Amino acid sequence: MNLITIKTTIGIPKYKQIVLSIEKAIEDKIVGKDEKLPSINKVCLTHSLSRDTVLQAYDELKKRGIIYAILGKGYFIKSTEIKPKQRIFLLFDELNIFKEDLYTSFLNSVGNEAEIDLYFHHFNSQLFRKLVQESKGNYTQYVIMPTNLAEAADIIKTLPVEEVTILDQTNSELSNYPTVYQNFVKDMYDGLLKGKEQLQKYTKLIILFPGFREPLGMKIGFEKFCQEHHFEYEVRSEFTNEKVESGTVYIIPNDRDLVRVIEQAQRQQLQLGLDYGIISYNETPLKKLVENGITTISTDFQAMGKTLAEMILKNKKTQIENPSQLLLRNSL
Repeated sequence: MNLITIKTTIGIPKYKQIVLSIEKAIEDKIVGKDEKLPSINKVCLTHSLSRDTVLQAYDELKKRGIIYAILGKGYFIKSTEIKPKQRIFLLFDELNIFKEDLYTSFLNSVGNEAEIDLYFHHFNSQLFRKLVQESKGNYTQYVIMPTNLAEAADIIKTLPVEEVTILDQTNSELSNYPTVYQNFVKDMYDGLLKGKEQLQKYTKLIILFPGFREPLGMKIGFEKFCQEHHFEYEVRSEFTNEKVESGTVYIIPNDRDLVRVIEQAQRQQLQLGLDYGIISYNETPLKKLVENGITTISTDFQAMGKTLAEMILKNKKTQIENPSQLLLRNSL
């Protein structure tokens, strides 16, 4: 039984003809689930092809979940359903409402063009390494949030460079990879600059910056703005068991700290937007309503998802800065 047809005059790469031939054999029910494919050596000899050509075809089918390999035995049909053109490994840091918006936007924009598997590393280097290593060879594209993990770049570099896209945070070690990213230094600086007129009503700016999960660029952008525009400022790692300072604006990346500050201010009977101010990071629907509106600096996560999908589907190898804005509300 000859499953594979190779023609030299049709302008389609030979490895692609192997892929198409096996797909057609599955669609025509010539081969079924768990049936063995011709060995690499047999395909090479039958069609005068190099091993690299056949391996390339079988690897693509494997990444797309159409075939599987058993060491020492060969390649077998894994599924009789022809999978989408791409299988995407999507590695997020954590699940929150912002990432949910990003993921939903990406999923809707990709549609039926790809199959997506979503994983989370939870800022754990060992889990990050394990997930990446176990994914090798099973996907056509790898979309990864490296966050601020120290070993992330070295781990990512073990994947085929042409199959990797970096998402959300990037750094100099990953500068050769395509990416859709937030420019945290610029976004923080520009957001504060846009709200400068409102900020001048206050005497001091405090950023609550734990520094474990939050991008360092937030702190750098905050300090740069305060120094250049002569605002008294302070960087604190957390807000616990302390009083809210009257006349102060709190810049708060972490929503747990946001709740703590508001609760403490209420105990002190301070009025938000008058006695003290708040700028939160990352927009959510609830922030439009809490305390008559919380001012936010936020990137557009839906736009990030759409841009990422376009890059993947059109195989664009570029670096795109996702837009951010200050949304002024009552809290300032």
